[in-house]
Amino acid sequence: MKRLSGTGFIPAPHRGFYGWRVVLYASIALALTGPGQTYGVSVFVNPMIDDLGISRTTMTTSYLIGTLVGALALPWIGQAIDRYGVRRVMIIVGAIFGAFLIAMSFVSGIVGLTAGFVGIRMMGQGALNLTATTSVALWFTRKRGLAMGIVTAVGAVGMTLVPLLGDFLIADYGWRQTWVIEGLIVWALVLPIAIFGIRNRPSDVGQYVDGDPAPVDGSDDVWGVKRSEALRTGFFWLVTAAVATISAISTAVVFHQIDLLGSRGLTPTEAAANFIPQTVATLVATLGIGALADRFSPRVVLATSMIMLAGGLALGTAVTPGFVAISFGMLIGASGGAMRVVEATELPRYFGTLHIGAIRGVVTSVGIAGAAVGPLVFSLIHDTTGDYTMVLVVSMIVPAVVMVATFIIRLPQHSEPGASGESHVVHKA
Repeated sequence: MKRLSGTGFIPAPHRGFYGWRVVLYASIALALTGPGQTYGVSVFVNPMIDDLGISRTTMTTSYLIGTLVGALALPWIGQAIDRYGVRRVMIIVGAIFGAFLIAMSFVSGIVGLTAGFVGIRMMGQGALNLTATTSVALWFTRKRGLAMGIVTAVGAVGMTLVPLLGDFLIADYGWRQTWVIEGLIVWALVLPIAIFGIRNRPSDVGQYVDGDPAPVDGSDDVWGVKRSEALRTGFFWLVTAAVATISAISTAVVFHQIDLLGSRGLTPTEAAANFIPQTVATLVATLGIGALADRFSPRVVLATSMIMLAGGLALGTAVTPGFVAISFGMLIGASGGAMRVVEATELPRYFGTLHIGAIRGVVTSVGIAGAAVGPLVFSLIHDTTGDYTMVLVVSMIVPAVVMVATFIIRLPQHSEPGASGESHVVHKA
């Protein structure tokens, strides 16, 4: 059977469900956001400060401004995904992201540096992340949590390799050439994935969501509410608050982790080694919560993520070398991994996929803004009090409030079949 769509003639169905190929392609694309993530940028900080002759405060301020400005564009990028499709947007995003990475090699002052940070944060951490994870949401319903867990876990592993590669390249070729190499890698991998691999929806290859057979009644399984309607629900703002909480606090903890753990008696080597169990916990939680998200109410998985974050912060107030330090890192890492899956899974479940790009664009924008502000807030409170205890205690209040809200705020009445305790109301375009 061949199908026609607005984009022209569609080939016969592929052997096997194509959605699992999309999972593979999205995993690679997510890993390639690494050069625009904090981990990827961190290895450039000292070489660029030394070469450009700027202070660390200037570098940090430039990065903060770049992150915040870059986050502002994501709601519109999300709308573009809904209007033009993931495939076309990923092609454009991949091309621009690679160009900005290469442009970073020509930076000579604070203005160019800030502009470069705007570009790589907007296109890398934001837009490429958004397109990769949204592509998976469009192909799955019942198995969306599992699929999203795989993408997030594999992508996270790939992201952790980016700073290792960057550090190696900087040692051999210098920071300017390394930016160029990373940009070329993004072009070499993201563009072919977007052009030849990604397909917008199952109907593009004559298939249906989850690889199901054609519905007997011929109904269309593509539905969704508009962004304006989603923004009027408490559930949207609950998920957004949870994402902002995880982004702000976990990023702040990671940013200051060496100093925080050092103040508790760990050596710099021991503090850095704590990232290993933290990464492992992120992967395990991502896959585990991904499977749970397909079976349990979002109240359970949201609350679980907040409990793990609050528990990690509590351990941080009395962390000591050894088991407690490892447990601290694992809880912080697990909470972040879990929340990434929850957001990418539950929003399509309750708001559909017809306008999911625009909806998730707002959430991602708020999350990135939180990630930019969190480390600064931690730093200011630390400088005022002289240690990290007060900021950790105060931070525990935020996930506790969000956790309570998960059991108070009503779930939307529009949801996919099988969403916990709610009816299925379809909103067509």
